[in-house]
Amino acid sequence: MSMRDRSNRYGAVSRFLHWAMTAIIAWQFTTVLARILIKDSALDNFLWSTHKASGLLIIVLALLRLLWALSNTGRRPQPVNVVSRVGHAALYALMIAVPALALLRQYGSGRAFEALGVRVFAGFDTGKITWMTDLGSLLHSNLGWLLFVAIVGHVAMVIWHQIKTPEQNVLPRMWR
Repeated sequence: MSMRDRSNRYGAVSRFLHWAMTAIIAWQFTTVLARILIKDSALDNFLWSTHKASGLLIIVLALLRLLWALSNTGRRPQPVNVVSRVGHAALYALMIAVPALALLRQYGSGRAFEALGVRVFAGFDTGKITWMTDLGSLLHSNLGWLLFVAIVGHVAMVIWHQIKTPEQNVLPRMWR
C-alpha cells in the first residue's frame, strides 16, 4: 500500500486523514445534537465538554490534509467533474472556517483556551473584542450546519456514483 496518492486511488495518509476526520466530525455533530435534544443531561455535559477540543483537532487535521493534498498535486485521482472539484473545495473551506470562527470567538471573549493538554492562547481581562465574538457567534453555527449539509451531499454523491454511474464509482478511491 502506497503512502502517497496515485492517479487511481488515494494513498494511506490521505485515507487515514479522511476517515479520522469523518469520525471526529461525526462525533462533533453528535455533541451538537445532544446539546439540542438533551441539554443539561449527564450525556450532554460529557459530550459537550469535548466539543472545543474536537473542533481544534478538526482544524489541525484539515490544515494537515490540505498540505498533504497540495504535496500530492498531480498524483491524486482527478475529480469526476467541476461540481466535484467545487464541492471538495467547499468542504475543505468549511472544515477550516467553522473551527476557526469558534477560535476567533473564544479569543475575542478574553477567555483562555486549552485543549488536548495544549494551551492555544492565554486569556485577557481588558474586555471583549466585540467584532470577534459577534462574527464567531453569527457564523460558527450557521456554517457548521452548512458543513453538515455539504457532508450529506458528499455522501449522497458517492452513493449516486456507486449505483447510477458505476463507471465513475469513486468509493474504491478512498475505501480498501
